Amino acid sequence: MGCVALDPDSIVPIVGRDRELAQLAARLGLEGQPRSRSVLLAGDAGVGKTRLIAELVARAEKEGWLTLVGHCLDFGDSALPYLPFSEVLGRLAQLDPDRVRALAESHPALTHLQPGRRLLSDPDADATLVPAGTDVSRADIFEATHDTLEELGSVGPVLLVIEDAHWADPSTRDLVRFLFTRGFGGPVSVVVSYRSDDLHRRHPLRAAVAEWVRLPGVHRVQLDPLGDDDVRHLVRALHRGSIPRTDVEAIVRRADGNAFFAEELVLAAELDADGHGRLPDDLADLLLVRLDRLDEQARRVVRAAACAGRRVSHEQLAEVVDMTGDALESSLRTAVDSNVLVRRGSDGYAFRHALLAEAVYADTLPGERFRLHSAYVEALRSRRVAGTAAELARHALAAGDGPTAVTASIQAARDAMAVGGPDEAARHYQTALELLATQKGHVEGVDTVELVLRAGEAVTASGRPSRAAKLVAAHVDDLPDGAPAADRVRLLTAAANAVMLTDNPEGAAETTSQALALVGEEPTALRAEVLAAHARSHAYLGRDDEAAGFAVEAMTIAQKLDLPSVTSDATTTLAGIDQRSGDPDAAEHALRQIVMQAQTDGDVEAQMRSFGLIGLLYHEAGDLAAAREQFGRASAIAEQSNRIWSPYGFDGRLLGALTDYQRGEWDAALVSTQVTGTAPPVADAQLAAVQMAVYAGRGDDAVLDLLTSTEPLWPRDGLLAITSGAAAIDRYGDRGETGAMLALHERLVDVVGSAWSGYYQARIRLSALVLGQLANAAAALPAAERGELMTRVAALVEAVDGVRKRLATRRRPFGPEGRAWFARVDAEHLRLRWLAGEDSPEVDELVAAWEQAVDLFEDAGQPFELARSRARLGSTLRAAGRTTEARSLMDAARKTARELGAEPLLAELRALGSTRTRSATSADAAALTSRESEILALVAQGRSNGEIARQLFISVKTVSVHVSNILAKLGAAGRTEAAAIARRDNLVP
Repeated sequence: MGCVALDPDSIVPIVGRDRELAQLAARLGLEGQPRSRSVLLAGDAGVGKTRLIAELVARAEKEGWLTLVGHCLDFGDSALPYLPFSEVLGRLAQLDPDRVRALAESHPALTHLQPGRRLLSDPDADATLVPAGTDVSRADIFEATHDTLEELGSVGPVLLVIEDAHWADPSTRDLVRFLFTRGFGGPVSVVVSYRSDDLHRRHPLRAAVAEWVRLPGVHRVQLDPLGDDDVRHLVRALHRGSIPRTDVEAIVRRADGNAFFAEELVLAAELDADGHGRLPDDLADLLLVRLDRLDEQARRVVRAAACAGRRVSHEQLAEVVDMTGDALESSLRTAVDSNVLVRRGSDGYAFRHALLAEAVYADTLPGERFRLHSAYVEALRSRRVAGTAAELARHALAAGDGPTAVTASIQAARDAMAVGGPDEAARHYQTALELLATQKGHVEGVDTVELVLRAGEAVTASGRPSRAAKLVAAHVDDLPDGAPAADRVRLLTAAANAVMLTDNPEGAAETTSQALALVGEEPTALRAEVLAAHARSHAYLGRDDEAAGFAVEAMTIAQKLDLPSVTSDATTTLAGIDQRSGDPDAAEHALRQIVMQAQTDGDVEAQMRSFGLIGLLYHEAGDLAAAREQFGRASAIAEQSNRIWSPYGFDGRLLGALTDYQRGEWDAALVSTQVTGTAPPVADAQLAAVQMAVYAGRGDDAVLDLLTSTEPLWPRDGLLAITSGAAAIDRYGDRGETGAMLALHERLVDVVGSAWSGYYQARIRLSALVLGQLANAAAALPAAERGELMTRVAALVEAVDGVRKRLATRRRPFGPEGRAWFARVDAEHLRLRWLAGEDSPEVDELVAAWEQAVDLFEDAGQPFELARSRARLGSTLRAAGRTTEARSLMDAARKTARELGAEPLLAELRALGSTRTRSATSADAAALTSRESEILALVAQGRSNGEIARQLFISVKTVSVHVSNILAKLGAAGRTEAAAIARRDNLVP
């Protein structure tokens, strides 16, 4: 029994505290022999102490412990003595008044734990058990409390919890010390929690804790901030709807591992669509309580530190705060002792919590902010103190110093790119461009066109090529009429290069044509760059002959002028043309040469692009292991150069994850698609789409949750649409939601078809998935509904035939995966026709189609799709009487499904081949045979003898004989009664 009522359904499941909870449970003996132990639970405010204690109390109560919880409250200097112990006894009196009355009679001093109140009054008499005013010493109270807990422990294990001991009055601290020192003979454990960030140097509990942890049997557990993954999980658990992963990352960054902060930020995000950057007022007020405890000088220093950001050096503070050295050090000591600031390194300070820095900065008056930022600018610009260009840019922007902010932002961007930080560089470059516009486009020493080009490169490298294309194109339009032609050419080429990295590169050729018309005929470096881009734009449109001509001209000029990056660009385009023309060996040889040269030149973009293209060569050939290795190399280079979202590097990561999924390495796919920071929206959704594929295979409805966040981005990326849409098709189908599946397929075809035209190879795969799910649904539908379903199939098959004819005209043959999906769509269509009883194929034709699908998916090296094909071939063979072959195939499929955790496939296998033979409940009913059980299941679905014969590949006469035997064994007068008996006695699935 316990004194605290906990409703497990009303609180968020505890997150990230398994280790600490297990540690506490083991120390107290919750899961074994109860012990007499004492624990000090320390942690910052909001880190999760109370939630952990609630879970500990719930577990103790489940094990039959008596739990007693008391709280210390913040009454300042007027704290009531023994308040938590008074609360404990008060609640115990409500829980078991007879026991408390007996304890009070044995230990009269208990009444004085709450002076002036009749805590232990007799409900039938207007008097306390001990007359008020009786002289009782502290020693009496201490002994009475100890003996009471000892007596309670003699009945059963007891857990005493004292929360928020940082607010404890002196009497409570002394009583806790007494209990720790005396200990208990029986199973009585004490847990005392306190805020470690409240224990400044002069806090009375600080010395007490230092003493207590040296006592035998007292152990301290420090509750550290949650890890980022745990905060992500908590945010999703707290949020009532779907929340974009970018918003989750923003909360993770600001919460700093504090569960309470995360909860408040989630609430603010729910209440205000623009609230992700806003600090909730209530949380700000709570944080600023710490500032109010400081003297005025210390508050001035803290406000100056907040203007610097989360961290600041001592020398910077000394420059901007108008204080003597001694006064500054004294103020910093106060801020550190009060746990507002903490030391960082040998000469710096940081706010203990990131949100505290935000709150203090927001509370600083505008005039004071301006003066402080101006002082930082002067100190940094004069080099009296060390600092970065990024710091100078931020302070200059806040101080209204536009020219300084522009030049510092440009330098900060260069610094960021030098160390592989394209995201930060992109922010600085764009800030510089925005500020430049306010300076009427002129700051001494700044080349606007060069700035735009560098900004476009950084934005592209950060994984946002569409945004880069728009940024550069906007400045093309802003060029004055008299601008040099070279400036326009450079911007046009940069815009085209960015467009070609998006999912809709068609417009690039027109842009490069404009650039080529302006560049002139001289074999210059600029012409070579334009030709290389022009070649690539034509290759994207399938104009291989023209593309090859431009690429050769670009390469000729580049080699003459020693332009290695242009040479690799043009050579890569030619390699792609070789691949499409059916010469993958030549393409791979060329790409290998590019990699070697790029490694010599340190050209990471060329390396990532080439490794990715080599991976695609292997992937199309069906060598998924080799493909995965090449994709991994591209991704590794992106990681090493800190360009994880740059298009070619990210492609390596994404295609590697997709290949892991295809190879059956599902856990590896989930690991490589985890996002630990802020990601570009489309890239984030693409990784989520791979996760959806795994979740769909495992029957996890997380697929449909992720669909809500990925589908709006379909128009921006065809691969995203296909990967996530295919996963959702399977999940809807496995759930039996055929209507939702078909509606989703229509939306998917509309979106992808508008971007890629209606004839794209992936449509074959999508059609195969839909046909397979429709076939599964048809097996359980009555005849009228099966007919209606088949009307939807005609348009689907017609579209498939159109894709087949269009793709048949291309020059290079299909790889193993393409051939496998072509075979699969044919096999699924035949299976659907057979099960629906419409234009049924011959048995041999159906078996042959599925045998081909199995062989081709085995060649493609895709175990999950191979297992699905084996299962369906096995069911066809079993129904045709070839049971030995069927059993072998279905056993292999079942083994794969178990290894992958593919529950929907396991369910399909159970439905196909595990109808159990059950005895009827009648006393004289004989057991049904396996075939009779199978036929009974179809009878229960309302199938006619002809439909059953068609599905099981047997004659109508044979079915009629089986049905007669079934009716006799069940004692049923007809088919309807037999179906009712089958359902009643669980004879059918």
